[in-house]
Amino acid sequence: MKRVLLPAVLLVSAVALAQGTPAKKSSGGKPASAPATAPAKSEGPDVEHMPFTPDSIKEVVSYNQPRIQECYEDHLAEKNKKVEGRLMTSFTIDANGLVKGAKVVKKSSTLKDSGLHDCVVAVLSSMTFPKPPDRADHPIEYPFNLKAIE
Repeated sequence: MKRVLLPAVLLVSAVALAQGTPAKKSSGGKPASAPATAPAKSEGPDVEHMPFTPDSIKEVVSYNQPRIQECYEDHLAEKNKKVEGRLMTSFTIDANGLVKGAKVVKKSSTLKDSGLHDCVVAVLSSMTFPKPPDRADHPIEYPFNLKAIE
């Protein structure tokens, strides 16, 4: 199984290969118990014609970064204090380029808001990536460093 570590800083991300081989929002106003919904997704990268590479994975995540930022803005930045930090996420890209098993790795994250976590998981789960040519599952770890944009 291949693994890629893809760090993201706000709207800029950089690719780092782990171990030398590739691997890889309840919305405002709803009660905390309401299911999370991802911010709206528009047309993005043409994953049908992209190769499955660390760069294409980075491109898809970078394209969706504003939706992750929107989760942050909806759940943390509007509070009366400045909160910034890191969310470590993990998910698996399956043989069809779909995301399964998306989660926030709480132990490696400094932002502890469950509504934010649910929103980010909803965004990750809605992403579509290029199909891996080996038709195997590819686990991904992707950290997001989030802070309020002023």
